[in-house]
Amino acid sequence: MTAPQDDSGKLITSYCEPWSTRAGESVTLRASSHVAGSAELSLVRISCGDPTKAGPGFAEKVVASDLPAIVELDHQPLLPGSYSTVDLTGMAASTLLALDIAVYATMPHEPQTVAVVESSDARPLLTVAITNGRATARVGEVELVLRERPLAARRWYSIACTLSLTTGVFTAELATKPSPSPGRDLFEPAQTANGAPVTHTLTHAQLEAAGLASAPVALRQLILGGVGGADDGDRPRGDFDGRIGEPSLTIDDESMVWHLHEDMGSRSIVDVGGLGRHGELHQLPARGVTGPAWDGSEQRWRDAPEQWNAVHFHKDDLYDAAWSETATVALPSDLPSGIYAFRLQAGEQADRVPFFVRPAVGAPTQDVALLMSSATYLAYANHRMLFDGADFIGTRTRLRPEHEYVRQHPELGRSMYENHPDGSGVMFSSRLRPVLNLRPGADGWNFTPDTDINAFLEHNGVGHDVIADEDVHADGLAALAPYRVIVTCSHPEYWSTDMLDALAAWQRGGGRLMYLGGNGFYWRVSFSDAWPGAMELRRAEDGVRNWQTGDGESYHAFGGEYGGMWRRNGRPPNEVAGIGFAAQGFGRATYFDVNEDSMGGDSVSGRASWIWRGVEPDGGKIGTSGLGGGAAGQEVDRYDTRLGSPEHAVVLASATNFGPDMVRTKEEFEGSTDVTLPDPYVRGDIVFYETAGGGAVFSVGSISWFGALARNGYDNDVAQMTANVLHRFADPTPFDPPSPTS
Repeated sequence: MTAPQDDSGKLITSYCEPWSTRAGESVTLRASSHVAGSAELSLVRISCGDPTKAGPGFAEKVVASDLPAIVELDHQPLLPGSYSTVDLTGMAASTLLALDIAVYATMPHEPQTVAVVESSDARPLLTVAITNGRATARVGEVELVLRERPLAARRWYSIACTLSLTTGVFTAELATKPSPSPGRDLFEPAQTANGAPVTHTLTHAQLEAAGLASAPVALRQLILGGVGGADDGDRPRGDFDGRIGEPSLTIDDESMVWHLHEDMGSRSIVDVGGLGRHGELHQLPARGVTGPAWDGSEQRWRDAPEQWNAVHFHKDDLYDAAWSETATVALPSDLPSGIYAFRLQAGEQADRVPFFVRPAVGAPTQDVALLMSSATYLAYANHRMLFDGADFIGTRTRLRPEHEYVRQHPELGRSMYENHPDGSGVMFSSRLRPVLNLRPGADGWNFTPDTDINAFLEHNGVGHDVIADEDVHADGLAALAPYRVIVTCSHPEYWSTDMLDALAAWQRGGGRLMYLGGNGFYWRVSFSDAWPGAMELRRAEDGVRNWQTGDGESYHAFGGEYGGMWRRNGRPPNEVAGIGFAAQGFGRATYFDVNEDSMGGDSVSGRASWIWRGVEPDGGKIGTSGLGGGAAGQEVDRYDTRLGSPEHAVVLASATNFGPDMVRTKEEFEGSTDVTLPDPYVRGDIVFYETAGGGAVFSVGSISWFGALARNGYDNDVAQMTANVLHRFADPTPFDPPSPTS
């Protein structure tokens, strides 16, 4: 069996929708190749996607399907850039065109288009742009420079343009907006006008060249943040970095005024001018951002929504690649639940596109389910940390083809761990595009390690289904209710409110949770039915993060919830799993020291002795070897009753022997602190405790746990311990919490 390629350039890439489905439903593949030609197409089931020597070995199996054996591939381009359109068909200008707009440019040194009104033949009639750093307005070939001085970055300006079709008089005016910071107005005071408006009277020839000589002029659309799609049929292209606020357009004696703060989680921009010409947002620009009226008096957009009357556009936003369909597979209703993938092969080129299959509606389920961390996969989608670096990881010179492809093709869009080119954090991520690190063997984080856990479950033969985060978000408790045991993946970091509520309800009903990772249940995220396949994140108020939200922008546009860490939202992970994120470091992993009291005796801790059955600690240590060196590493979680860890939990083992790169999470610091090593807060704990309704929790507190499971053909202490818990948790016999007096 051949593992995914790792020594050649990548030409084929693809994506599928959805990421998670049920047996009996269908999944669509959309593929592209930089070299046109045919490719073999198969449906495969992935047992393990880890090709490294430390894992159990890459394993996949071809599954019979109705897919065509051969498909033809061609290049399908990616066209990033967010923008908004307003359909103006049926409208015509006879006497007047007037456009008013507020502009906040984040990269004013680059040429870009702010807004354009198009005629019915897609000709730009009236355009507001930034050229050589200066605000300009254009009608046809006539360009007016609104101010010689370049625009200041991240400063609100208002631009008003008026064109009389009867006289040919074209007037444009630029004014600065008041800043919520009084200090900023010291170097560029707010003014009602920066001198007299700029005026030009167009000749008949200039009007004719602009398509305006014969009124009425039929209109097509208004584009905000982009230009018409002359090179791509009718599709515009996002061409602006920054914010647009308070737009309005007057045609003759009819006006449209768009409130960008209304219907915040949707794709619509709402026309309150009476004509009902609502606009549509494309490629998911950022909403829930402060507008020109924000004065700092409110922090939550729902409390004074008119102060958030703005949209932040980026030239690299990508929500939907919109590629044409390559093939669709109809999954048999009796297809076993599991991890599957489309496999495309053309000579030495290959691409595997994973998806997850749940049991068919009404079909029997297993007692155990592996919960794939699809929200975390979205957050890390196409991350650039391996070649751009991050605060906790250095750059690499040797990259796998998938990461090299991301490096060479920034049009794939960024992960939530990066900033846009204008410096703003990436708050939205979508699966409707190729996600190159969601490939077997492509990345040492998240998906590939999670397939090691899947292989471990298959090896133990208890029988398990596969479900995904988005299933729990969409279906709530109903997604978890069929299962006695939920096994998490290695890094279940990102959770929506609906997901966390469902998990809490499932636990209250006696569910048994096996948390086989680290840094779980950490960040709050949101989803929107208006943008299916997309996720929102606001890195508010502390936490390990590569960027932080702007002032007044900590509340999600999707639903209005306060963003940031679950710990800061009153629901620390310790309440879910008994432990919470404590430290991170990506040097060599280490071992756990066994709490010998938990292995037996008459103490309360002895009630967990069954977990140690058949486990032979090496000098009081377990997990002394594995991928990266041991079972404790990368990111570790700590037992802490101050943060909600239950008092009756048994700490089975603890890891403290880390290198100096393993550092305490920043939310644990209340100021500049000289930490004396070893830091008592830098600790990974394995815990067990019973819950209401006969349930229980087993948490390992380490991302690196997965890398120690398969050592010596699963004949090792970590695998034995995990298997003991798995089989006992699958047993329907209830757990009894210890009595308060014991």
